[in-house]
Amino acid sequence: MDKPKFKGKYRIESTRLPDRDYAANGWYFVTICTNNCIYHFGNGVVSGEVQLTPIGEIAQQYFIDIPNHFKHVYVDAYVIMPNHVHGIVVIDKPQNVETRYIASLQQSTDESNKFGPLKPGSLQAILHSYKSAVTRWCHRNKHEYFAWQERFYESIIRADGSVDRIRRYIINNPAKWEQNKNNPPDLWM
Repeated sequence: MDKPKFKGKYRIESTRLPDRDYAANGWYFVTICTNNCIYHFGNGVVSGEVQLTPIGEIAQQYFIDIPNHFKHVYVDAYVIMPNHVHGIVVIDKPQNVETRYIASLQQSTDESNKFGPLKPGSLQAILHSYKSAVTRWCHRNKHEYFAWQERFYESIIRADGSVDRIRRYIINNPAKWEQNKNNPPDLWM
């Protein structure tokens, strides 16, 4: 049996955990890249600080603004880099034992749900809305060439102290820009 293909060309396996409810409470480390890693957000890094373009300033403003559009969601550490965004998005809905028990009984095994509409309040819905808002701003402000990569990277942050390591990675990312594999001057080293 042939596996479905992406745009009729090749198979890309999802990095998402198949049984994970991405609307459930959790801390998520996300990376969102511009299409073809083009430097839309900044022209470079000077003394460890990204020199944001107008698009980069909007990407930052809208990322910070995520909690104003989604209940029980907040943003922890983040950085806007010349061609990508790193951040920690936290979903923290109040729950009681009864609600968790009922929700666990309602998990669907229907395979057709996997590609249906985005689940409200899910990480995918949050990031889709963020990317759409930045894209709309760009197109309204004559930056029609702006585009995101279709997917995003996410990692569930475990309760093992790794959040501090991830925060340091995010905060130190601009200082390590020269070693970044997506930075063209570094590609030939």
